[in-house]
Amino acid sequence: MAVAAVVASTVVSAGAAYFQGQQQKKQQQKQLEMQRQANANAAKRAKEAKEQSEIAMNKANPKRADVSALSSKEQQAALVGSGGTLLTGNQGVPEDQLTLGGNTLLGG
Repeated sequence: MAVAAVVASTVVSAGAAYFQGQQQKKQQQKQLEMQRQANANAAKRAKEAKEQSEIAMNKANPKRADVSALSSKEQQAALVGSGGTLLTGNQGVPEDQLTLGGNTLLGG
C-alpha cells in the first residue's frame, strides 16, 4: 500500500509539474506577443516622428528657384543669336519655302 501511495504521489506531482510548465509556456508566449506589439508601436511612432521632423525642416527651409542662374542662361542664349532647331539648323527656313501658294496638290 505504501508503494501505491508513492506511485500515486509521483503521478500527481508529475501532472502538476506538467500543468505548471504549460502555464509558464502560455505566459511566455503571451509576453512575447506583447513585446512584439510594443516593438511595432515604437517603430510606428518613430516613423511618424521622422515624417514630422522632415515636414518641419521643409517648412523651415523651403526650396527657392535660383533666379540668377535662370537669368544667366537667358543672357547666354541671347548672345548666341537667333536659335535654330534640329530640323532647320541655325539658318532657319529659307523664305521661298514659306510661301503657301504654288503648284502643289495641296495648295491648289
